[in-house]
Amino acid sequence: MASLAVEDLDFSSLLKCLLAIVLVAHAALKYIQAKRSPLNAIPTAGCSGTFTSYITAVQWIWKAGELIQEGYDRYPGQAFKVATLSRWIVILSGKQHIDDIRKASDDVLSFLEAAEETTHTKYTFGQRFFDEPFHVATVRSPITRNLISRFDDIRDEIVESFKDYIPLTKDWVPVTAYDTIMHIVCRTSNRYFVGLPLCREPGYRSLNETFTVDLIKRARITNCFPKFLRPFVARYLTTSRRDVAKALHYLGPTLEVRLAQTKQPESEQGEKPNDLISWLIETATHAHHLDARDLTMRILAINFAAIHTSTMSMTHALYDMAAHPEYVEEMREEAEAMIEEYGWTKAAMQRMRKIDSFLKEGQRFSGLGSMNMTRKTLKDWTLSDGTHLPANSFVAIATGAMQKDEALFPDARSFKGFRFSEMRNGDGELDSIKHQMVSLDFDQIVFGHGRHACPGRFFAVNEIKAMFAHVLLEYDVQLENGSLERPRNTHFEAAIIPNPKANVMFRKRQTG
Repeated sequence: MASLAVEDLDFSSLLKCLLAIVLVAHAALKYIQAKRSPLNAIPTAGCSGTFTSYITAVQWIWKAGELIQEGYDRYPGQAFKVATLSRWIVILSGKQHIDDIRKASDDVLSFLEAAEETTHTKYTFGQRFFDEPFHVATVRSPITRNLISRFDDIRDEIVESFKDYIPLTKDWVPVTAYDTIMHIVCRTSNRYFVGLPLCREPGYRSLNETFTVDLIKRARITNCFPKFLRPFVARYLTTSRRDVAKALHYLGPTLEVRLAQTKQPESEQGEKPNDLISWLIETATHAHHLDARDLTMRILAINFAAIHTSTMSMTHALYDMAAHPEYVEEMREEAEAMIEEYGWTKAAMQRMRKIDSFLKEGQRFSGLGSMNMTRKTLKDWTLSDGTHLPANSFVAIATGAMQKDEALFPDARSFKGFRFSEMRNGDGELDSIKHQMVSLDFDQIVFGHGRHACPGRFFAVNEIKAMFAHVLLEYDVQLENGSLERPRNTHFEAAIIPNPKANVMFRKRQTG
């Protein structure tokens, strides 16, 4: 018998054969797991079959909100599941389910594990970043605590940013709202985080903006692959080493000086700058956190959280302002009255009830997503209504559907800008507080609920209010050709994104 020469082997065909065997084996395993899963007892929105569910999974990419609404209407008050390309998601709704999630311990329901499997931060920032997220305490405490003392910096950067990106002119000028607001949010946030002149450095600003966008894109691509392939895909797609190296170019010299100061006797350290670098050093929990690279990753991560959501919220608000000019004069009068009495301060922002209501109604009407409070079960978990979920299940709250529920919000399909300011004027003991934009309640879940509620919401809301008030007092705003038809939102999976291409027209405010 003739021997088989090495050159006779077709390695390409062999590789394809092995890959096919792996995929078939994976599909068979998934089929067996699906047939045995306790999730079969939970009703489904869309297709429920082992293979037909992939039809729904593809639909989820563009119609997640519609699928969630379908389940919410068909199974009121009940848990239901929806197929995505990467997993089944069990959708919950109502006060009791929110309370179930809020009360569950972290060793049963994990916010961090759900976030990790959605954004793949282990591959972007590394295992230590995931295991030791001390920067969350930084956002919760010093970033929020210093808003009063640093509000002048926020205000100054808003004024200068708008001058640069939207000059005050007598004639109407079209501006691509989403990109422009991202530039302004990035500069303003970093004026608070790292100060002048770095917040205005084009390279540093561009790095933070592209990092935010690219991280989201990479995560979405990775989630389209089977779970066993995601670590390889995520590692292939990640540019974290390059991004951190670029950021160190800008942050490194300052970080090295600050870190050197921490090694000196406290009596010789002098007054510390009141910025994010100092706050991170203050809240670090281990000696290895006092490292330039580690601190740089935390600053990038905080920028990611600050830029992404605030840009979307402020762009939504601009579209709403232009589409509903009937609210503008009353909001201007409120802003002028509060600023005359309190100046451009956090105290003035807190007292702008109509502006707060308009922004909150925009979140209710458009929102940032069709679901919120996403968690992963680390153990088998039973809800208060008896619904049983096995370990490794994903759960979320149907926020988009709840916010359009007539039982919760009368005339829910209409935009009512002062809906929440009127509710704050109610006779209830807590009405003046609980209907604020930053408040947590069981009907409108924008910032989550419980101990994992968004820690940066106080900074974000104050920044957005200050920008919004600035636009009201300095500009006239309208959609192109004076249209009152709000630009259509873009939907990708459960995310609701304000139209990224639409123009808004600006001119210097006309008085008299």
